[in-house]
Amino acid sequence: MTTTVTPPGKSTTPAQEQKRSRLPKSARAGGTLHAGPVAYLVLALFTIVSLFPLVWTAIAASRDNARLAQTPPPFWFGSNLFSNLEIAWRDANLGEAFLNTTIVAGVSAATIVFLSTIAGFAFAKLRFKGRGAMMLIVIGTMMVPPQLSVIPLYMMVAKLDWTDQLQAVIFPSLVSAFGVFFMRQYLIQALPDEIIEAARVDGASSWRVIWHVVFPTARPAMAVLGMLMFVQAWNDFLWPFLVLTQTGNPTVQVAVAGLGRGYTPDQSLIMAGALLGTLPLLLVFAIFGKQIVGGIMQGAVKG
Repeated sequence: MTTTVTPPGKSTTPAQEQKRSRLPKSARAGGTLHAGPVAYLVLALFTIVSLFPLVWTAIAASRDNARLAQTPPPFWFGSNLFSNLEIAWRDANLGEAFLNTTIVAGVSAATIVFLSTIAGFAFAKLRFKGRGAMMLIVIGTMMVPPQLSVIPLYMMVAKLDWTDQLQAVIFPSLVSAFGVFFMRQYLIQALPDEIIEAARVDGASSWRVIWHVVFPTARPAMAVLGMLMFVQAWNDFLWPFLVLTQTGNPTVQVAVAGLGRGYTPDQSLIMAGALLGTLPLLLVFAIFGKQIVGGIMQGAVKG
């Protein structure tokens, strides 16, 4: 004998129960959705396409320049990987470059997350004159190509005598219009006005509301934004290449740009340097990827 449990406040007719019983299990309420072979095929295809550049970089780094110049190119690993990595590490001074890039990316990401969360909260929940116009200005700055600011920014850095110093790379990247917009959109949905009003009733000041209400609520979005900004700062090439040198205080991208120079560039060394520059990002995502994805899902549920 089968007993049907009906949720409180809801009733189902025998016809509805019979119709529901004919549906696949995955289509019923509470059922688990299972992927079919087509879904697995599409996912496998996207995975292969996404991993191919990284795999090809490792293959090229394991060969020599003569083999890379042949047709067809190699599609499997050679025996020169570790020797090329050692030469690239030594010639590009990647130890110092890793330290410099970690400082630049870490300071930039932390500052952007902190300031963007505060500004996003102000634009999302505070009422003040000109809020809409100011938000439009912030969004409008995202439409300006960054190349337009290179010359005036370089003139300013030269006047401050910051060339070939890390602060020349750090200070222009301490704020992000995208970060402000991203945190504003998140806090509009994730932070109810009632919580802020309750904190105000309890006598909390604006800064106390930010520290004890806004930051805990925005933690998932802050983690995602922090990783995005860290990766962006780590991979930045144009501006560090203009204000830093390979022999002074290079970042990873500037150091790798100096590899394999000569009449015939050594592509295997360049690929080895690029592989070394990519490994820290893969390590960061391998360690914190689960927490970041979980934070995104937590924010989605809260919204």
